[in-house]
Amino acid sequence: MSQESALVRPAAAIREIAGRSVRVRRAPQGTLAASLHDSPRPQHGGRPDRHIVSLDIMAMDLALITVSTVGALLVRSHLHIPHLDDDVAAERLLTPIAIVIIPVWFIFIAAFGSYQRKHLGAGTLEYQRVLNASLLTAGLLGISAYLLQYPMSRVFYFLMFTVGIPLVLAGRYMMRRHLHHARVAGKFRRRVLVAGDYRHIEDLVEILGREKWLGYDVIGVLSADPSPRPEDLSVPTVGDPGHVLEAVHISGADAVIFTEGAYARGGDFNRLARQLESDSAELIVVPTLTDIASSRMTIRPVGGIPLVHIDKPQAERATTWLKRSFDVVGSLLLIICSAPILAAVAIAIKLEDGGPVIFKQRRVGMKGEIFECLKLRSMVTNAEEIKAQLMSDNAGVLFKIADDPRITRVGGFIRRFSIDEMPQFFNVLRGDMSLVGPRPALENEVSQYKSHVRRRLDVRPGITGLWQVSGRSDLPWDDAVRLDLYYVDNWSMLEDLSILKRTVKAVFTSSGAY
Repeated sequence: MSQESALVRPAAAIREIAGRSVRVRRAPQGTLAASLHDSPRPQHGGRPDRHIVSLDIMAMDLALITVSTVGALLVRSHLHIPHLDDDVAAERLLTPIAIVIIPVWFIFIAAFGSYQRKHLGAGTLEYQRVLNASLLTAGLLGISAYLLQYPMSRVFYFLMFTVGIPLVLAGRYMMRRHLHHARVAGKFRRRVLVAGDYRHIEDLVEILGREKWLGYDVIGVLSADPSPRPEDLSVPTVGDPGHVLEAVHISGADAVIFTEGAYARGGDFNRLARQLESDSAELIVVPTLTDIASSRMTIRPVGGIPLVHIDKPQAERATTWLKRSFDVVGSLLLIICSAPILAAVAIAIKLEDGGPVIFKQRRVGMKGEIFECLKLRSMVTNAEEIKAQLMSDNAGVLFKIADDPRITRVGGFIRRFSIDEMPQFFNVLRGDMSLVGPRPALENEVSQYKSHVRRRLDVRPGITGLWQVSGRSDLPWDDAVRLDLYYVDNWSMLEDLSILKRTVKAVFTSSGAY
């Protein structure tokens, strides 16, 4: 369909989005474009997450609650703990309470909105709701038993919740991992329309295309932006935001994402939302905020206006005694555990070519201070001379190439599993580095930094970091910088623990390591 014909036949143009004929109400004239009948469709029907994933999670929660409750009942019946042992006569009263607590616990989890599709698959809110519902169940059960003078077994009560709550949370985590892998494989995906101006739409489409685990397939754009359409935007423009109702009905979209420029005034969005009140499509608003963790955002509605309060960046907190204490204790334990490996690799390096075992390299640390970064030597002794010859073939700030000819046989093995970086535990111990942080940069790299990139130097560099566990050397420079700056601005102790956990997986898969 031509652009001109679309102006006078909007309904026909939108029909081509879904590749099928659907009867719709007359739409206002606007800019409508070519077909999307070949756009990807999610498997298992039009609303996969609601009808399949939610039911799977509900079944899993119910099964785990039953296992923990019945398990606590069986342990109580066969285990007698001195000073905690209950009256044997009360044992026969445990079965009725176990039968009651299973559905009550499950209902509380559901009542807290833990099975709502918008809370599944991303963020911490899903875990928070499950935890709060479980703690409330435990509290109400304990209080009720006390007030009603019900002879509740302390052993049964303790085992049921101390085992059951972590078990349910672990089940949610495993289900989330399964969902992410399934979405990347093309299952359980959702068709979405994006409304806004082209500049913000282009950024969002790029992110959704990169982060496939989110499960969003953009099938069309709704924009009234008079500026030229970006050439890199592969998704067709199918109308303006005023056509949202017709576009959703005909395309079968599961969600509409509104970016900046989708509406001129705040009240306009609510008018668009009213059109979809009886429709099952999800409404998502993307504010003009990026690379800000949810922990730094607080929404407070004031006079009908949602005010988003943003906490200041957290770089200063990343240099406090808490992180430093964690680094000291962690590096000491890692030095002790890795000592046998270091000794064995040191012997192998010495036997291979007789050169030095430790390689010292000047790196830029926190606030631009220079320190000697320690590594097990993985390259030939004249590696710097060979590097000068290879520099012309490697563009960008970082010098990283696959199949580096300077790497020795032992070096290839220890680099694959990051064993060459183990001496940096001593750098962490003496305060040059941290266990988690941005990559320690070379002096010539820092000299090429743009002003905003120097923000990476506000914290101690780390042995591992967010960019390492997100792709390591496979990531382009711009993405590495974006991840490092995100880490600096949104630091938290929980984020450090998460990165350390992901580092173990990245090391053993050896993805992007060269």
